[in-house]
Amino acid sequence: MKEPNLDSVLQQAVARAVEHCFGSTVDPAAVAISHTPKEYRGQFTAVVFPFVRLSRKSPEETGRLLGEQLLIELPFLSGFNTVKGFLNLELSDSWWLEMLTHALADPGYGHGAPTGQVIVLEYCGPNTNKPLHLGHIRNMLLGWSTAELLAAAGHQVHKVNIYNDRGIAICKSMAAYLQVGHGKTPESTGIKGDHFVGSFYVAFNSMVGEQSQPWLDQGTERREAEKQTAIYALAHDLLLRWEAGDAEVRELWSRMNGWVYQGFSKTYTALGVDFERDYLESDTYLLGKRLVEEGLKEGVFQRHEDGSVRADLTAEGLDEKLLLRSDGSSMYITQDLGTAELRFEDFSMDRSVYVVGSEQDYHFKVLEALLRRLGRSYADGIFHLSYGMVDLPSGKMKSREGTTVDADDLVAQMIQEAREKTLALGKIEDFAPQEAEALFRTLGLGALKYFILKVDPRKRILFNPEESIELQGNTGPFIQYTYARIQSMLRKADAADLTAGARNDAGLAAAVPKLSRALEDPELAVLALIQRFPAVIQEAAAHYSPAEVANYAYELAKAFNQFYDKLSVLRAPEAHDRQLRLAISALTGDTLRRALGILGVDVPERM
Repeated sequence: MKEPNLDSVLQQAVARAVEHCFGSTVDPAAVAISHTPKEYRGQFTAVVFPFVRLSRKSPEETGRLLGEQLLIELPFLSGFNTVKGFLNLELSDSWWLEMLTHALADPGYGHGAPTGQVIVLEYCGPNTNKPLHLGHIRNMLLGWSTAELLAAAGHQVHKVNIYNDRGIAICKSMAAYLQVGHGKTPESTGIKGDHFVGSFYVAFNSMVGEQSQPWLDQGTERREAEKQTAIYALAHDLLLRWEAGDAEVRELWSRMNGWVYQGFSKTYTALGVDFERDYLESDTYLLGKRLVEEGLKEGVFQRHEDGSVRADLTAEGLDEKLLLRSDGSSMYITQDLGTAELRFEDFSMDRSVYVVGSEQDYHFKVLEALLRRLGRSYADGIFHLSYGMVDLPSGKMKSREGTTVDADDLVAQMIQEAREKTLALGKIEDFAPQEAEALFRTLGLGALKYFILKVDPRKRILFNPEESIELQGNTGPFIQYTYARIQSMLRKADAADLTAGARNDAGLAAAVPKLSRALEDPELAVLALIQRFPAVIQEAAAHYSPAEVANYAYELAKAFNQFYDKLSVLRAPEAHDRQLRLAISALTGDTLRRALGILGVDVPERM
């Protein structure tokens, strides 16, 4: 491959052709280059409509003149055609073979060169009073995959988590445990730590519902009625004692949070997500308070008569934001100020990416505005990766009533779906039990991750477990099966007459033949998609969208299956055809593995 970014090369060449043909200078960045639609010959298309006013000719004639000049200037072009205002460019077969050779020999094909940019990406951010649920699964998969995508684009990425480990919600679980826990532990009950603590959060809400009924019967508003109950009074007292540093309360808080962390860790491992560093709200809220005091001294925040501290952000198109209550207690935004400051001290990041649901869009606009008021240089690097909710066909999730779609249950369900589907197909009779179980997990988690990640983050998802596990259509198992099919074919080729090093990509690259014929359309279709992979990573990273990588992998898998169905590979009559198609197959497998790896989807060597 002569140029790592062919789009840029073509943009510059078209700009030079415009100047040569029509005597006018255009900005190469303004030249629109896209991929040619399947119904036309060519691989790249330049839009020539903007140049008609310069040529004073028809769009077709403008395209023809530019195409002829490009053929002179770019030796790797073999032809062109014009369709109205679109100039379709055909690359020579020799260029495609060179691209194939270079990509096979490059173990990091598709990944960008180091940019020097440091990015901190926060995801997950659970409360420590209940288990992780389906919404957290989308957050975790999106966060982990986006971090991998940004790293693939060449950035230095630090994955971090924030635990909302203090406040009234946490004290509610503690209050219920003191009332009905009777000294039980996750170990004594055999219940996973986060589920164990979460059961007391559910119990609290049941207790507060019963105890508030007399006030509700009198017409008291629900929130006020709940505050009159004995169980709520206990939770509030625990909160005040925690704030005062009460040793007994702090010990219970630490013990129950520890149970939750142990449970969360098991879920993280099951999903294959990880964090470089954990931050705790209980650590960062005090730093946030100090930043608020700094803002008061500098006059960018104001103390009101009731003692509360607020920031008037109306000049920024926002509202007046409460930063400290009249009793001096902090808000979520206070904690986020402290966390942002601490992270900059830790990483000196250029960008801070927060993976948080779309309901918090306003919150992050406020955070950015407050940090600007405080003169923090890192304020401009804040990006909220906002995502929509996840629903199941049965309806919207709820957590307060204890009917959450539990993350652990969903993972187990997906593995079971994969087990049942695979066994029904009856193709793994020769698998050892341990190998079969590993395959079920690979397929089940792959189906879950791919289904979640193939959707644009901003869109709401209707997640259907049964649909996600299908071997046909835009699913993870379909792409995984395509990869396994390729590996099976390469094993058969290796067992036949390929050299010992032929399964090695470098060996295949060295063996790519010089063809005496034109590339066939199915071969060209696969190569054209593989050539796009580096640009797909860069574009997807710029958009913070693993969905673009997911759908690219699906398009490549489809193109390969069409290639496989239409052309003989192992039984190709000519040795050079066989070698070329094996090389194309190997590179397709590599590219699918790398693309799915960005999504956290493992690939099976056989299935």
